[in-house]
Amino acid sequence: MFQGWYKTPSDDQPKEPPALLDKPWRELRWGNVQEDRQYVQEYKPAQDDIKYLRVLLYGLVGHGKSSFINSVSNVIRGRISIPALAGATHSEKSFTKMFETHKFNKGRGNEKTIYPVVFNDIMGVEEGDNRGVHEDDIKLALKGHVKEGHKFNPVSPLNEGDLGYNPNPSVDDKVHVLVFVFSANALQIKSSVQKKMKIVRGTASKLGIPQLAMMTHIDEACGETEKDLKNVYKSRRLKKKMTEFSAAAGLPMNCIFPVKNYSDEIDLNDDVDTLILSALRKMIDFGDDFIEKI
Repeated sequence: MFQGWYKTPSDDQPKEPPALLDKPWRELRWGNVQEDRQYVQEYKPAQDDIKYLRVLLYGLVGHGKSSFINSVSNVIRGRISIPALAGATHSEKSFTKMFETHKFNKGRGNEKTIYPVVFNDIMGVEEGDNRGVHEDDIKLALKGHVKEGHKFNPVSPLNEGDLGYNPNPSVDDKVHVLVFVFSANALQIKSSVQKKMKIVRGTASKLGIPQLAMMTHIDEACGETEKDLKNVYKSRRLKKKMTEFSAAAGLPMNCIFPVKNYSDEIDLNDDVDTLILSALRKMIDFGDDFIEKI
């Protein structure tokens, strides 16, 4: 007799919105890999006395910094290559201990040269004091004061007079683009990490260094994107993650790029390359604008 008005508990539950938006919220040219790769390969810094556009990667432990460098190498060189060893995803300790410049070879044998875009990986940022890279070390790296091969010490940051300190950095030693790497598959960034980021970003802003962010592991965070990478800018979940990071880091949405790193693939994939090249082109454009002002 109660049929017709009685509702089961599930009837009162709000329906989940669809995983995909009707239209992509950011337009991306798919299928232009050769043109985009050529743009990156043929780039030359705006000033003749600068050989390399230097990109510094920093971010949380296990969020894909070294894997991103591997992926960039694959895309630039047009084949699978492994220039930087990477630790396990979301490991508790940073795999990268030393300050190292990753360069990408062009050609072979006597004709081998280096592409004029190089990357510096740095020890991972960790929650709490005396863990992970010290924010003062990142600030020194931005200014070119960290020597190649310097081993980071979370308890004791680099000081003037130390063996790893570069007292007279050249324009090539200084950072031209700062990139924060974070995982779409991770939980909210802790306040202690946000504090360190704010300090680093403040220094970069004072120096005029452009700043970008790479959101990795987008295939793990969104099933629809795992099925088809072209869904990346239609994914409701990924847009929410980017919006949350934008608010937490104070970085505009148009400076945040979702990417998928190469991991178990043995051949290149055009869709993976398209996302990475989209980010690389912006790094080059922003970095070259900065170099012109030096």
